[in-house]
Amino acid sequence: MSHGFVECFWTSLKLGLVSFGGPVAHIGYFREAYVERLKWLKEERFAELMALTQFLPGPGSSQLGAAIGYERGGWLGGLGAWLGFTLPSALAMIVFAIGMGGVQEWLGDGWLYGLKLSAIAVVAVAMLGMRKSLCPRLPEMLLALVAMVIIYISPQAWVAPVVILLGALMGVVMFGATSAADMPGRSTKAEEGNWWRSVIPAIVVMGVLMAVPLIFPNSSDAQGVGGLLHAGALVFGGGHVVLPLLEASTVDTRLISEDTFLAGYGAAQVVPGPLFTFGGFLGSAMNLLGNAWAGGALGLVALFLPGMVLLAGGLPVWDRLKHFSWARAGVRGANATVVGVIGAALLGMLASGSVTGFVDILAILILALAIYFKWLPVWALVILAAVVGGLFT
Repeated sequence: MSHGFVECFWTSLKLGLVSFGGPVAHIGYFREAYVERLKWLKEERFAELMALTQFLPGPGSSQLGAAIGYERGGWLGGLGAWLGFTLPSALAMIVFAIGMGGVQEWLGDGWLYGLKLSAIAVVAVAMLGMRKSLCPRLPEMLLALVAMVIIYISPQAWVAPVVILLGALMGVVMFGATSAADMPGRSTKAEEGNWWRSVIPAIVVMGVLMAVPLIFPNSSDAQGVGGLLHAGALVFGGGHVVLPLLEASTVDTRLISEDTFLAGYGAAQVVPGPLFTFGGFLGSAMNLLGNAWAGGALGLVALFLPGMVLLAGGLPVWDRLKHFSWARAGVRGANATVVGVIGAALLGMLASGSVTGFVDILAILILALAIYFKWLPVWALVILAAVVGGLFT
């Protein structure tokens, strides 16, 4: 394996062990690690990749991590980044499906409370940092503010991609060719080969994946895998948005019971990393291929694969388009609206009942200051918050 694979796998594995809080919090963890600390890419490129993964169906934070891995080490780096970030929670979900019990049952609810507060602090610091670099002037700040208000009022999963698209269109109108000097230079990855060499295979693979239930109509394994593939290909926004589709393809088809589904859903709330590792639980619970471990691995891959295939096809196309002046102006507008997306998510977290009083606000403020001034590594602060929450809640 290449040095890029090993480096990306090891770095993302450490993130996968401590990245609690869902897709929005993952963006904060990624930014702190890849932009601030490791400097693998610049803020503008990070926002570009985030905007692209918001447009594509599939697990947004996992796609973002894989895209960053690709930036660092090519396709092997992308594979390593996805595998490392996914592995901890995937193993936990498969073990739970086999019968080891839930983490929440072992440790109680207090540590989860601490994790929620730390996740809010991570998101807040990420938003402030991105605002400084991506919304330095009034026009960008206005775009971010409008995006934040729209998404907060209408939190449906499809709204964020639409708002980012509208922000890109507004960027073309507002900034024009003057944005060219402000945008990053040509990515070296964009020069490698022709874009169609990625797009055509992606289209073929997606067609084959979507046809799995039709190719094997009498196989319960194929129906289970097909349901996971379709859910992974059709959901925008990732995270909790995929759950209704998964329930329709597993519970409604009687491949697993509703109680089993809900038990896995509960366990998915208490593990770090992407919620899409719920696919590992479902594959194991459905006993795909006649084996819990093999079924878990197959379910995991089936849920993630469509989104990653779409990323593989879409990233080279985007890396070519962005070098046109109108596309760069659009990116400038899209980047500003991305800040609004993060802001709306932060408001939603604050209004969801996670913050219940002055003590919670004080804890979030202290954690945010600790992250901003780098008093401790983010992973250490997350663990500390969990321990304190477990002891005093």
